[in-house]
Amino acid sequence: MRVVLDGTPLLGPRTGVGRYTAALLAGLGELARVDQLDLDVAATAFTWRGSAGLAAALPPGVRPAARRVPARLLQDAWMRSEHPPTEWLTGAADIIHGTNFVLGPLAAAKGVLTVHDLSYLRTPDTVSEASARYTTLVPRGLRRAAAVLTPSQAVADEVIAAYRLDPELVTPTPLGVDLAWFTAAAPARGWLAAHGLPERYLLFVGSAEPRKNLPALLEALRRLRATERDTPPLALVGPPGWGPALDTAGLPPEAVVTLGYLDDAELRSVVAGAAVLCFPSRYEGFGLPPLEALAAGTRVVAADIPAVREVVGGAAGVHLVAPGRTDAFADDLAGALSAALTAPADGTETAKGRDHARAFTWRRTAELTAAVYQRVAR
Repeated sequence: MRVVLDGTPLLGPRTGVGRYTAALLAGLGELARVDQLDLDVAATAFTWRGSAGLAAALPPGVRPAARRVPARLLQDAWMRSEHPPTEWLTGAADIIHGTNFVLGPLAAAKGVLTVHDLSYLRTPDTVSEASARYTTLVPRGLRRAAAVLTPSQAVADEVIAAYRLDPELVTPTPLGVDLAWFTAAAPARGWLAAHGLPERYLLFVGSAEPRKNLPALLEALRRLRATERDTPPLALVGPPGWGPALDTAGLPPEAVVTLGYLDDAELRSVVAGAAVLCFPSRYEGFGLPPLEALAAGTRVVAADIPAVREVVGGAAGVHLVAPGRTDAFADDLAGALSAALTAPADGTETAKGRDHARAFTWRRTAELTAAVYQRVAR
């Protein structure tokens, strides 16, 4: 069975979708090599400029299958018609998997589409212009798909309700945690000093986009510092986002440190060294940073939203804060952070958090996905 996945998210700095795509390709390749599963795995890229780097970004056992094409022109065509068929870019395939919200027209292959979240519907004021196009591209892809994948049951339920899909069509394939997270060590003092951080700090991981609710986190930091002078600084890690500039008024310059995008090793280290990972998002499709923080032995304070509750709710070391009015949420968030910062170190709590995270593996993601391929290819 020849399967071609959209590998476009592998190109450039990898956000959550890029990490999902990379781990899924590696897992499928391993199932084919080690478990002798009948899978011939290839990846394409719907881009003109970046396609030359696709081959180098692929894991062992996965081949490139791409023809250079301008991404915007291709999406415009797929929003209006059923041409060109995706196989024109990839060659013949039994399954074509759109890993990032978009599934193009198909000539003969069966289609599988991953919908990571419905932020373009649920929080339309927080998405970029490119994501806003999903209001047209996703329903067209759903009509072409023989199966739909989501990262959580929460998103599966939303997709089924929003597009009136047969529940049998939709399969949650939860994301995984790389093994390296479980042995991650805190950064060396020299690294922290070079990046303007003390040994104790709060941490946010993600793009600086409106959906991540950073203004509420900054307000919580103001309130916390008003009563606790020794409140650690907040480190912001992630690629540049969009939306209004962050308002740090009322906070001293050293209270917020922007680290930008970090490679995988540095990211794991900075998460392992944090006193608390802060995750105040208004909406998420899964919540990988809180899960990875648990694997690294770091406490988590997060918004109590459906996907995050599903992934880490009830785990040791996690404090979920009910979303509500911005001022009330900031108050509750500040209280939760204060409690987390003053809680005694507990090796039992850390071990239980890591045990929770170990239940999420990329191998399981690949196995569930391969089972869907086999079902729709019959």
